Amino acid sequence: MYGYEQSANPGPGGPVPGPASMPGGHGGYQEPAPAYPEPSPPSLADAVRAFTTGSMAAEDFQAVFATSKVYCPRGENPGFLALHDTQQPVIPMFSSLKELRRYAGKESKFFVITGAEVLDLLPTGYGFVLDIDGRHRMVFDAKAVEQMVDFTMRRMYG
Repeated sequence: MYGYEQSANPGPGGPVPGPASMPGGHGGYQEPAPAYPEPSPPSLADAVRAFTTGSMAAEDFQAVFATSKVYCPRGENPGFLALHDTQQPVIPMFSSLKELRRYAGKESKFFVITGAEVLDLLPTGYGFVLDIDGRHRMVFDAKAVEQMVDFTMRRMYG
């Protein structure tokens, strides 16, 4: 093993039995399963579905959005791609790579940021549309984005 010859005879006394060689042994310590496992937060796609169907409050959606990955199509230059053929400019964003690929194609370029970073970096006066081609499309106009930023600031700084 590792450049050393291994002897077929381990020497006097032989190997010391350890947990791996004992009946029912696992070869190492295992943490016991928690009695009450922490629930995992919903994915952004689940939160979009729940919010658009009315089974999730706006504050809960914003909490999930802030910590979730958001997939954004990108062009040749850094920054968000905006749609200007709407009442006010909006930026398409997606809750999953699958949703982005449905909209922009398999070979499309993209970047991934968190929802909190979206709120921090989104230009003033722009809204965004989440999952534009999805069953549960959500449109946030510029005023809604401002409200989300205000909510996030109050939550973070009191």
